[in-house]
Amino acid sequence: MGQKLSFCKKCGDWKWCASKDNEEPTLRIRNANANYFTGAPQGDKTDGASSAVLGVLKVDLCLEDNHDEHHTSHFYAAAAKEALVVRRGEPFRLKIHFNRDYSPSKDAISFIFTVADDTKPSPGHGTLNALVPHDGIDYLGDTLEWGAGIESHEGQTLTVLIKPPSTCPVTEWKLDIDTKLLGDGSRSYPLPLPIYVLFNPWCPDDQVYLEDRDQRKEYVMHDTTLIWRGSYNRLRPSVWKIGQFERHVLECSLKVLGTVGRIPPAYRGDPVRVARALSALVNSVDDDGVLLGNWSEDFSGGVAPTKWTGSVEILQQFHKTQKSVKFAQCWNFSGVLTTIARSLGIPSRIITCYSSAHDTQASLTVDVFIDSNNKKLDAETTDSIWNYHVWNELWMQRPDLGVGEHGTFDGWQVVDATPQEASDNMYRVGPASVAAVKNGDILRPFDGGFVFAEVNADKLYWRYNGPSQPLKLLRKDTLAIGHLISTKAVLKWEREDITDTYKHAERSEEERSTMLKALKQSRHAFSRYYLNDNFNEIEFDMELKDDIKIGQSFSVVLKVSNKSESRTHMATGQISCDAVLYTGVGAVEVKTLGFELELEPKSSDYVRMEVIFEEYYDKLSSQASFQISAAAKVKDTDYDYYAQDDFRVRKPDIKFQLGEAAIVAQKELDVILRLENPLPIPLHKGVFTVEGPGIEQPLKFKIAEIPVGGTAAATFKYTPPYAGRGTMLAKFTSRELDDVDGYRHYEIEPRPEDLLQPNGSHRSSNIIRRRTDVIA
Repeated sequence: MGQKLSFCKKCGDWKWCASKDNEEPTLRIRNANANYFTGAPQGDKTDGASSAVLGVLKVDLCLEDNHDEHHTSHFYAAAAKEALVVRRGEPFRLKIHFNRDYSPSKDAISFIFTVADDTKPSPGHGTLNALVPHDGIDYLGDTLEWGAGIESHEGQTLTVLIKPPSTCPVTEWKLDIDTKLLGDGSRSYPLPLPIYVLFNPWCPDDQVYLEDRDQRKEYVMHDTTLIWRGSYNRLRPSVWKIGQFERHVLECSLKVLGTVGRIPPAYRGDPVRVARALSALVNSVDDDGVLLGNWSEDFSGGVAPTKWTGSVEILQQFHKTQKSVKFAQCWNFSGVLTTIARSLGIPSRIITCYSSAHDTQASLTVDVFIDSNNKKLDAETTDSIWNYHVWNELWMQRPDLGVGEHGTFDGWQVVDATPQEASDNMYRVGPASVAAVKNGDILRPFDGGFVFAEVNADKLYWRYNGPSQPLKLLRKDTLAIGHLISTKAVLKWEREDITDTYKHAERSEEERSTMLKALKQSRHAFSRYYLNDNFNEIEFDMELKDDIKIGQSFSVVLKVSNKSESRTHMATGQISCDAVLYTGVGAVEVKTLGFELELEPKSSDYVRMEVIFEEYYDKLSSQASFQISAAAKVKDTDYDYYAQDDFRVRKPDIKFQLGEAAIVAQKELDVILRLENPLPIPLHKGVFTVEGPGIEQPLKFKIAEIPVGGTAAATFKYTPPYAGRGTMLAKFTSRELDDVDGYRHYEIEPRPEDLLQPNGSHRSSNIIRRRTDVIA
C-alpha cells in the first residue's frame, strides 16, 4: 500500500500515512520546532528506530556546481563554504550518503524546509514545507510549488534535485532530512549549514525577472558603480563600492528584513513589500535602521558622509553592533540600499536627479517666498530644491497596480531611503512606478506624487509683504526642476541620461498636459493671488562660469538690457552669493552687491560681482555649493525680477598609477596615488583612503602637510586577486579640504597557468610596504 505525507492540523505535525483515509499513520515526522542537534556535520537522531532504519552519514551540497548554476559563487558565504546560496525557481542538487544501500521499496525519505527565524512555521504560510522526492527529474512540479526529484541512485548514494518555488520567501532556511523504514521507525538528519534562498532575476517566473543579460550583469552582479553628485552645471561622478558579495553583507541583508523591516517570513518573497521595507530600514528615523542621517556640518561622534567609500564597512559595522551607523546623506542611503537589493537578488541601480524638488505640502510646486529686501524667508519657505538628490530604482513586476491607460506599471520602481517625508507614518518612499510618474498617475501606490514633484514640479517665486498683505507671484519657472536624471550606463563607466523615462520633453504639449493631470489629482488648495505685471521692456540675464576650481576666485555677471525703442529705464537691485548645503538650505551670506543702472533705449549694461577665495572659504560647506540670486525692480513700473541658480566650485581628482606593465592576477604591482593641493593655503592632517578588489579593509595613508602648490603621494604594493575587471577608488580628506575622490578602472589579465586551469583563488591578496610622500 502506498504512503503519502500530510500535515495534521490537530497535532501540528507532518505524518506518513497510508494512502487510504481510514488507515492509521505509521510515522510521525518531528515538528520543525523540535530541538534538533545541528552541531555535527554527520550523524542523525533516531525516534526509537532499529539500526535497520536508513541513516544519513553526510550530505554533499555540491557547492561549486550549485553556486555556479545559481550565479552565487561570488558570495563570501558561498566561497568560504559557510552556506548553500541558491536562487528560487531553479533546482539545486544534493548528494546524500547513507549508512547502507537505499531501497525505494522499503525506505521513505522526506525533506523538511523551515524558515530559520519563524517561531511558528506553518505550511499555510509557506514557511514549513515537506517534500517527498519522486523518481525522475523531468517534472519538478508547478513553478509556484516546491518540487523534489531523484536524479540518480547508486548504492548508498542518492542524488536529488530540489526546486524552491518562484515565489519562495527570500530568507535563511533550515533543512532536515527524515528517513523511515516502512513499518519500523524513523531517523532525522539536520543539515548543519544554512540554505539562503534569493530572488532570481534569471528566472522568467520570478517577479524580478530581468530578460537582458547585460543588464543582469550590471544591476545584479557588478559590485562597484558610479554615483553622480555636484550640480546640474557641474556634474561630478564618484565611485561607490557596492560590495554585495563581501563578508557578512548577505547575512546582514537577509537578517534586517525581519529584525528591522519586520516583514513576516511569509511575505519576504514579495519584492514590492521587500522594497517598501528597504526604503524604511536603511534609515534610522522610525526603526533604528542601518544609517543615521546628518545634514549639518558637525559630524563629531561618527564618520562624515563624504568620507564613506562604499557600503561594506557600513553594513559590517551594523551587523556587528546592531546600532545605526553615523552618518549618512542621500547618496550613502542609496548606496547601501543598492547593496542590500543586489545581495537579495533584486536588480537595482542608483539614480541622481539634479535640481530635485522637495515638496513638503504635496502641492506639486516649489514655493519660494521673498521679503521686501529680496531675502528668502526661511520660515515660510518649507519647500526646497536640492542641487542633486540620489535614490534607487528596483526592477520588478507590479501586478498590484493593474493596467493603466499606457499599459502595465512593471519595470523600474523608485525606492528612496533618504528620510524626507512620512509615508503611512514611516519615513520611506516607494516603490513608485517610473512609468506611473511619467504619465502623471500619482495616486498609484506608493508615493507617486512625491516622486513626480521631485522631477517635474513648477518653481514659484512669491513676494511676501506681511500676513495681511496679498502675495505677489514674481516668477513661475517650469524648467527649474528635474535636470539630467542620471545613472551608470550598462557595462560602461559613463553616464546614461534617463530623464525621458521620468518626464516628457520640457515645453512639450505632453509635459504640460501631464502636469495638469497630476495637479488635478493633488487636491491642493494653495491660493494664487495675482500675477506679476506684464512688463517686457527690460530683460535680465545672469551668467556664471561653471568650471571654477576651488581656491580660485569667480565672478557673477548680470546683464540688463533695455529693449525699448524710446524709453529710458532705471533698474535697481542686488546680486547675492550664499554658501548652502547641497540640499539648498542652511544659507550663509558670502557677499552681496547692490546696483542702480540707468539704461538708454536699445542698450545693455552689466553688473559684475567678484568673489575671492578669502571671502567664501570659511563659509563653504563640504560639498562646495553656492546659491546665486539676483533681484531687481524697474522704476515707475510694478515689475519685479528675481532669479536663482546653483553653483559649485570644482575639487581636484586623485590620480592613479598602477604599475608599469600589464596588470596580471596574483602578480604584485606598485600603486601610486597623487593629489595636487589646489588651495592657496597648506593642507594639514591629510588621509588617503583606498578600496579595491582583494582589499578587505580600506587602506589609510596619513600625510602631515601638503604645502601650497605641492603634491601628496602614497605608494603601496598591491596584488590583484583574480582576473577580470577591477576598479580601485580613493578618498582624500584633510583639515582644510575634504570630499576629494578619484577612481581607476582597469582590466586584470589571467595568469598564464590559469589559462589552462582557470580555477584561481578569489580571495587571496597581499598588500604590503606602504609609503607616503609630499612633493613640493
